[in-house]
Amino acid sequence: MESPLQKAFSSDSFRQQAHTLVDLLADYLEQVQSGSLETVIPYKDPEENLTFWQEDYEQGQGDVTEFFRKTINHSIHLHHPRYMGHQVTPPVPVSALAGMLTGLLNNGMAVYEMGLVSNPLERILSELLAQKIGFDNHANGLLTSGGTLANLTALLAARAAKTDVWENGNTEHLAVMVSEEAHYCIDRAARIMGMGSEGIIKVPTNERLQIRTNLLEQYYQEATDKGLQVIAIVGSACSTSTGSYDDLEAIAAFAQKHQLWFHADGAHGGAVVFSDRYKHLIKGMNQADSVVIDWHKMLMAPALTTALIFKRGDDAFKTFQQKAQYLWANQHSKDWFNSGKRTFECTKLMMSVKVYAILKAHGEQIFTDNVEYLYDLGKTFATLVKARPNFELALEPESNIVCFRLLHESASLNELNANIRKRILEEGKFYIVQTTLGDKLYLRVSIMNPLTTETDLVALLDEVERLGKVVAS
Repeated sequence: MESPLQKAFSSDSFRQQAHTLVDLLADYLEQVQSGSLETVIPYKDPEENLTFWQEDYEQGQGDVTEFFRKTINHSIHLHHPRYMGHQVTPPVPVSALAGMLTGLLNNGMAVYEMGLVSNPLERILSELLAQKIGFDNHANGLLTSGGTLANLTALLAARAAKTDVWENGNTEHLAVMVSEEAHYCIDRAARIMGMGSEGIIKVPTNERLQIRTNLLEQYYQEATDKGLQVIAIVGSACSTSTGSYDDLEAIAAFAQKHQLWFHADGAHGGAVVFSDRYKHLIKGMNQADSVVIDWHKMLMAPALTTALIFKRGDDAFKTFQQKAQYLWANQHSKDWFNSGKRTFECTKLMMSVKVYAILKAHGEQIFTDNVEYLYDLGKTFATLVKARPNFELALEPESNIVCFRLLHESASLNELNANIRKRILEEGKFYIVQTTLGDKLYLRVSIMNPLTTETDLVALLDEVERLGKVVAS
């Protein structure tokens, strides 16, 4: 008789459950594409959702298929064409299959013998991105779990290149320069590194919410006059709120003049390295010391899969230098195949397998097609907004992120649009978010799904107008 442990590892049971799950997911994909699944987000308030899952837990052991079905039904549907919210991709199905594969194999990556497949694939993917950025063959990089962790790792490398904090601790008051529109994780990283509020030099933006490069010299001099040692400057490619690209060429020239580390945060918009049509937006990125690009945004891999590429591959090894005799014999050797020397993560997921599966199944062109379709659709949506006199476009989009709002003579526009967004969330037919630019609240869409069409965008504007009348009355 099988023990409970033996039964848990039964190949027959796994085969049956896996087939059932694939059928459920295939049905889900068919429903969201055919339009038979009307709801994008089955929204419930947090306490109601908690109660639902507590009751499920209290039922004890049961049919795992039913749990899978509940998970699908109670989740937000990123593959739905009317999902236009946060910057998370609907993954290509083959990458989800790779996720099942790697989830079962569960190979770590810190040392080569634990990552026999994923370490070489990670190098191949890093070299692919380095080549696309325009780096030479001295460049290299790594994958890590998300842009926040990648940006922190890049700034730690910048600190290691400019100071000897690792051995001697903080002896200077260090600082980094960023746009006031930079992603919040840059601010968080600087604080984690002990720079404090004063060490985060936030440079104002222009009317397009791009860093004002004409102010860089002034802000740098003010910082040095205060006794701060500026070690790095960060360029956004693109900003999170509006999808605007900083002038990376001007930032590169400034960084070179003052011998600063130049880091380009291309977590979202760096994907245009695959597009000849839009690559001009990142002109100057090839002069950066480090670059972050998320595979899990417009490059269609499951979250979290972020690339951190160094112009000089050896810089990746300066961040973490410590002994771990049970992992590797020589702490100072630059082993690309022992990824634990370059990242926070030790037992790292086999994330490279998920990206590589997309390349093997569909080729590099799928990245180009996706980026260009989404960016083109962003321009189309802006045109649709401008064609309606009762809408206001925040600014002409450079990417697939578009900010707009409904106008009304008798209403507080911030309150009106916030309530429209609340109604959209509760009704669940669309999913969009909101952002505040200056003192104005805007509705914000990130067009992430290649299954979204102009028809869906027209329907969104119609829905916003309808709800605007309901809210205003």
